[in-house]
Amino acid sequence: MKIGQVAQEAGVSVDTVRFYERRGILPAAERRPSGYRIFTAAAVERIQMAKTLQELGFTLDEVVDALTAHDQGGATCDSERWRLEAVVDRIDAKIAELTRARHAALESLQDCQAGRCRLMYGRTR
Repeated sequence: MKIGQVAQEAGVSVDTVRFYERRGILPAAERRPSGYRIFTAAAVERIQMAKTLQELGFTLDEVVDALTAHDQGGATCDSERWRLEAVVDRIDAKIAELTRARHAALESLQDCQAGRCRLMYGRTR
């Protein structure tokens, strides 16, 4: 199938298909003599898996690594669990960071409401 059909069936843009091919998420497609790429139906499934992993919080490099482990044939839930644990840890760290930032912003807002606006560099209302 041509790149446009793959993109449509996978729910991504043609540019995304090209990008995934460049990044190694998709194997290089065979080409017709005209130069058009020819993909198999497996490309659609692979793109959908990559998108699912990204939605779970995997970075693009982590997606490539996970798919490579799968391609090598030895990947199991037990052998790959650490990848999800790393994503959860990263998300937890981001939540903690955002919680601290929210707390600081709320303190600044309360100070501002009390006439001690931090945004005014020492001046009050």
